[in-house]
Amino acid sequence: MEHKKKYFERRLKTDTGELIIEGPLSSEELDQYTFHEQLTAFRPPKKQFEAIKGIADLPEGRIIIARFEESIVGYVTYLHPDPLERWSEGKMENLIELGAIEVIPGFRGYRVGSHLLEISMLDEYMENYIVISTEYYWHWDLKGTGLSIWQYRKVMEKMMGAGGLKPAPTDDPEIISHPANCLMVRIGKNIGGSDIEKFDRLRFLTKHQYKQRGF
Repeated sequence: MEHKKKYFERRLKTDTGELIIEGPLSSEELDQYTFHEQLTAFRPPKKQFEAIKGIADLPEGRIIIARFEESIVGYVTYLHPDPLERWSEGKMENLIELGAIEVIPGFRGYRVGSHLLEISMLDEYMENYIVISTEYYWHWDLKGTGLSIWQYRKVMEKMMGAGGLKPAPTDDPEIISHPANCLMVRIGKNIGGSDIEKFDRLRFLTKHQYKQRGF
């Protein structure tokens, strides 16, 4: 599968100044900017910046950023699922995962996350993918936002909806370990029935494994 990428840009006004939402960007393009020190949700900032630059140069990898002047203040990543996750077991080239999305506290309240997702879906080639996002409440910034788990879940669903992702059932053990966790899915318009069936098997892999063992 050829992973084609088309660049898009949007300007967003805030009380602090104008944000530029743009991408997908290569690692060389990302190196022109600094990575804000408050982007700490997943790793220390320096390590996370190296990680997203690595993703940017993967054949399927996509990095969309929000930047204030020359500083990256938000981003979203897309790449194939981790080989250790169930979602990689089907070896589906057209299955990609929204791996991370983050915005610094100073720019929350401007729908930056929603804009990142909207920009990422402007590329028509995204219609050739099944896009998933695994949402776990322990990754959510409940303390920083002051929201309850269910309030945060509602905000998260609305933001993901801006990119066309919707909650979908699964029997993945980590997701069903807490009722607030969920699988979000967007199935591109060009995805055929056989690939949807493969994906459905991945969603309910535990059930299929039990059937194969005769339980």
